[in-house]
Amino acid sequence: MAATSLSPTRRSSQPCGQVPVGGRPGRLDGVDAVRGLAIVFMALDHVRAYLSVAHFDPSDLDQTTPALFLTRWLTHFCAPAFVLLAGAGAWLGGQRRTCGQLSHFLLWRGLWLLLLEFTVISLGWYFNVTWEMGAIAQVIWAIGVAMMVLAGLVRLPIRWVAMIGVALVAGHNLLDGLTPESFGPFGAVWALLHVSGPLAGVPVLVVYPVLPWIGVIAVGFALGPLLNAGTAEARQRLRQLGLGAVAGFLVLRALDGYGDPSPWAPQATPGLTVLSFLRVTKYPPSLAYLLMTLGPVLLLLSLRYPRGWRVAEWCRTLGRAPLFFYVAHIYLVHALALGVGVLQGHAAGDLARLYLFFPATYGVKLPAVYLAWGLVLLALYPATRWFGERKRAGRAWWWSYL
Repeated sequence: MAATSLSPTRRSSQPCGQVPVGGRPGRLDGVDAVRGLAIVFMALDHVRAYLSVAHFDPSDLDQTTPALFLTRWLTHFCAPAFVLLAGAGAWLGGQRRTCGQLSHFLLWRGLWLLLLEFTVISLGWYFNVTWEMGAIAQVIWAIGVAMMVLAGLVRLPIRWVAMIGVALVAGHNLLDGLTPESFGPFGAVWALLHVSGPLAGVPVLVVYPVLPWIGVIAVGFALGPLLNAGTAEARQRLRQLGLGAVAGFLVLRALDGYGDPSPWAPQATPGLTVLSFLRVTKYPPSLAYLLMTLGPVLLLLSLRYPRGWRVAEWCRTLGRAPLFFYVAHIYLVHALALGVGVLQGHAAGDLARLYLFFPATYGVKLPAVYLAWGLVLLALYPATRWFGERKRAGRAWWWSYL
């Protein structure tokens, strides 16, 4: 069993995970299962965005329905899970690399993710070469940049990485009052770090400002030893952290003084008041949002996922090839939307664009969205399983970038 004690010093020949083990460590089934579950809900979010007849923000309490709001709310857990587990995966990868090797890998894999985000993935969102809102900087961009920053952080003692991560997650809302204009010629840099929206002078739409996500990936890296330990004590610690995060969200949101720029307010009905309470800010992710989502993720990571449990096995299969599924599902979902649009009498060109520009009369109701979600998962499961098996069997260096 790998030790979880962490020394602030390392020899350059030691594994960067600070646990000198031999050979290639096996995958953690619980991590793959939770990542796969996040993939399942991520697909729901994108199917809803591209197929739903509701052409408005599902969290807009003046227009939404409880079912539509909760459909969107369930998917809030995906990005925090992906980024947190990317950090944990970096620590686990450090068990078979020196810090120099791990830094090199994280730097180049981060650059590779940026290249994918601004080419193949953005093309999938648009299905055209006009790109009305520019290349889209979303979760793959955030993971890529966060990995590049983590490439430097991994050389620090892991306690320092944990403190940096917690400080960024807990404290970044103190910076909400700073605008790009406050930084003059460096305003674009601040926009990339902490402001969602079109990037001035550059054809890029920043959906995921990276500063808080750097904090999340650092926290994930620091959690690597707990996830790797697999002991009852480690699971109990994860459970405590998860419950603490959920409790922190409830207290912080109830006080409504810090942690989210969008206050909640009593509504016409108790149900709408609950939705207002849950309507936290994702772009950029507020402290309340991260506590609300990371708490349940940590609780899921604290569970056992025994072999033979079919749902867990299914999620594990998806979680072993997340990048493949992510890219493939964007193209499949957009192609499905194009087909639905043509069947409804729209020109194909009206759907070969970002969903924000779809015709007002296009779309299907929520039950059909859920049906399409199931079909997308069934269609991509065999291909994802095949790719995951090929990746595990592959020995070439480039498999680790996929």
